[in-house]
Amino acid sequence: MEFLVHIEQDISPDMDPERLAAVKAAEKVRGRELVEQGKMRRIWRTPGRRAVTALYEVEGPDALHDILSSLPLFPWMDIEVVPLGAHALDPSQATAGR
Repeated sequence: MEFLVHIEQDISPDMDPERLAAVKAAEKVRGRELVEQGKMRRIWRTPGRRAVTALYEVEGPDALHDILSSLPLFPWMDIEVVPLGAHALDPSQATAGR
């Protein structure tokens, strides 16, 4: 099942810089794991904001929740999830010889 996930970070400007650096480094490691596992299929940053939109492909909503809550920055995230379903006009679903 595919999900489009929009994440806004809400990190206090008063956060200890060393702690922030450590959390961001851990976030990068976790993100790479998700890419290697094929669970995070695409990710885009939102210019001018501490925000990203990512496309996840996982077994279902519970699996997505487990993934999102495993992110080191999870405590500082505002997350919106849009479940996606196949559409008959999706070019990737087209059959040969139409």
